Amino acid sequence: MPASDTSAQDTGDVAARLAAVLPVLQRALDRRLAQDFPHPRPPEGQLALLRLVGERDGITVREAADVLLMKPNNVSALVSQMTAGGMLERRRDPADKRVAHLHLTAEARSRLAAVRELFDGYVAEALHALTDGERDALGSALGALHGLARHLHPAAAR
Repeated sequence: MPASDTSAQDTGDVAARLAAVLPVLQRALDRRLAQDFPHPRPPEGQLALLRLVGERDGITVREAADVLLMKPNNVSALVSQMTAGGMLERRRDPADKRVAHLHLTAEARSRLAAVRELFDGYVAEALHALTDGERDALGSALGALHGLARHLHPAAAR
C-alpha cells in the first residue's frame, strides 16, 4: 500500500475515533454533573448560550447565533426566556439601540463557576488515573484539538 494511502487511512481512523470519543466524554461529564449539581440543568441550548456569554461577555445575539450555529430569532427567543428566568441581562448598545449585548447575571455566573469547578474536578480525577505518558499525550494534543476546532467552526474557536 502506498504511503499516501496509509496516511489517508490513518487520518480516517483518527477522525472516526475522535468523532466517537468526544461525545462520550461530554455525556459522561453531563451525567456526573446531573448527580452532583443542586440546581435543575437548563436545556442544552440555554446551557450552550450561558457558556458562550460566560466566555464572551457582551456578545450580541447575532454573534451568539453565528457561534452556536443557530438562527438569530431562535437565540433571541432563548435570551427572552433566560432574561425572564434571571440568568441573562440584555443591555442595549449605546450607539445602535437595535443591538443588544448579553451579560450573565450574578446567579448565572455563580452557577457556571460551580459547574466549571465540578467539571474540572471530574477531569482531574480521571487524569490522575492515567499513566504519566497518557497525561503527557493529552497535554500535547490540546493545541491540535484547538486547531481542529478552529477548522471545523472558526467562529466557535476564537
